[in-house]
Order: sequence, then C-alpha cells, then structure tokens
Amino acid sequence: MFDQLQQSFSGNLSVKVKEHILDIDNEFGRGRIRGITFKSGISLLEFDVKFSQDFTLRAGTAENPPICFAYCLRGKVAHSFGNQSTKKVLENFQTGILTNKAFEENVLHFTKGEHIKISLIVVKTTSNQHILRKHNLNYRIQKSFLRGEESKNSIYIGSYNLKIADKIQQLEAIQQRGIVRSLMIEGLVHLILAYEIQQHTDDLKNKEMNKGNLTQRELGAVREVSKTIQNFPETQHSISELSHQSGLSPGKLQEGFKLMHGTTVSDYIRALRVEKAEELIKTSDLNISQVVYSVGFTSRSYFSKIFKQKYNCSPKEYKEKQQLMSLSA
Repeated sequence: MFDQLQQSFSGNLSVKVKEHILDIDNEFGRGRIRGITFKSGISLLEFDVKFSQDFTLRAGTAENPPICFAYCLRGKVAHSFGNQSTKKVLENFQTGILTNKAFEENVLHFTKGEHIKISLIVVKTTSNQHILRKHNLNYRIQKSFLRGEESKNSIYIGSYNLKIADKIQQLEAIQQRGIVRSLMIEGLVHLILAYEIQQHTDDLKNKEMNKGNLTQRELGAVREVSKTIQNFPETQHSISELSHQSGLSPGKLQEGFKLMHGTTVSDYIRALRVEKAEELIKTSDLNISQVVYSVGFTSRSYFSKIFKQKYNCSPKEYKEKQQLMSLSA
C-alpha cells in the first residue's frame, strides 16, 4: 500500500521496524502518512495531511475484509463504498466503525486545503477459525461486530470523544526507538481500540446518539480548555474563569466535558492532579506534603483518600514501595 502511495504522491518513504512513514511536501500537498502492523493482526494507519487539491483514496479489500475503527482528530473526511454516491462524514473528535462486503472498495474523500488528522485501526478478519482463535482479541472483535455472518457494507458514526484524542497525542509523543517504540505504540493502539469499542457500546445503550447541543466551534473550545487543564493542573481553575476564557457558558462547558470526557470539569481536574502526583512521588525527591501542594491540592488528608481509592495504597506506602524497588535495582 505504501509503495503505491509513494508512486502517487512522489513522497519520501522510510521503513523502521515495520513502521512505514511517507512524508509529502510537493504539488500534491504536505504532511505525513504513517502505518504499522502488529503480529496480532491489528494495524494502525494515520493521515496527517493537507492536500492542495480535492483528492480521493480508493482501497480495495480481499475475501475477508477487515473491521476498521476510525477517529478524526482534526478536520473532517468523507467515506463512500465503491461507486456509490452516498457519503458519510466523520467529523472532528468523532469515532467511526467500518465494515464492508468482500472485494468492495472503500473510498476516502479529502477536501482541498483542509488539514486532516485521522487514525484508522484495522483489525484483520478471517474465515479460518483455527488461525482466528490464535489471536484472541481479533476473534472477540470479529465475533462481536460480524456475529458469525458475512461482512456487509456498513459505516457507523459515533459520538464525540476527547479521551481518544488524548491517547493519539500520546502516540505522537513517543520518542523511543526500536522494539520499545513498537511495544509502546501497540499498547496505546489497543487502549484506543478499547475506548472506541466502549464508545460504540455506550451509544447503543443510549440509542439516540447524544451529541448534545454543542457546535463544532464549541467542541473545539472544550478541547482547548482540556489542554489548558492538562498543561497546568496545579492552577486553581474555576468554572467561571474557564468559561470566560473559552467563551462558553458554565452549562455548555460542563455539557462538553460530560460529553467528551464522561465527567465534570472538577472531577477531570482532580484526576489529572492525582496522576501528576503519582508521577512526582515516583520520580522526584519531594516529600508527600510538597507533592500535595505542588499539584494544586490544599488538603493532604483529602489527597491521601482519593490517592488510595485510585492506587489501593496510601501515598506514603506508594513512595516506600518505589524506594525499595529503586534500592533492589
């Protein structure tokens, strides 16, 4: 596939430990297409591109078409089957699940001048039950979404989800090389896949898909607020201040966090602070009280309570365990 993409775009193709990267910077557009396949039969394909002209990508399938889980981190992209004119659009922060019948073409439609960031997790399927059962995860996914029937043309557009966006950014931030890099990518891909399947399950429970009353601009504003909190969890953020900065009403802001993070603004801040505190306990020489106040908590007893709820031990016990591990190493 990447050889064909290189022929089409005349980009620079590099391959490192089965990770294919095609860099494009010419009259067709600018950006990067990346793909990696794991032994489990699961692949990751990412587009981070801006084309200088309208462009369609046609990908044929085999006798046993894969199941594709998509997430759009930026922009929007349309999809159609074969020569059909009907298109479904995957928008910013949305999940999508795609199946198609044997030998059917998938067509992705990219719009001129629009920066697109989309991740596709492709799960291989097979009619050979012996091979399938060797890869338990693939078997369970195929059983859940195909239910023993032949694959048919179907595209499901899910609700908005910011948790997946956070995990994709973690993928982009991986600096390690070699087998460590491959293992870290594979672990995050499995986690993203779990989030997408859970989103599908939640949507089915709700039946009427809850996209709320937020516009794309408002969803983007919620995303920016999330980034601010992630970068500065120790700051004493208030709903009124965050609302003013984002241009959203307090109600819209809470609705956005509930929709995209599954929690309130306050609970989101608290969870990030606990995670940062755990990292500091593990990696710094700060004592527990210093850690507590450096991440924005004002009560050590309250911090100890919620830390124990998450990690099943007190901060002090956690620090002692880390010190023992360090000494034994």
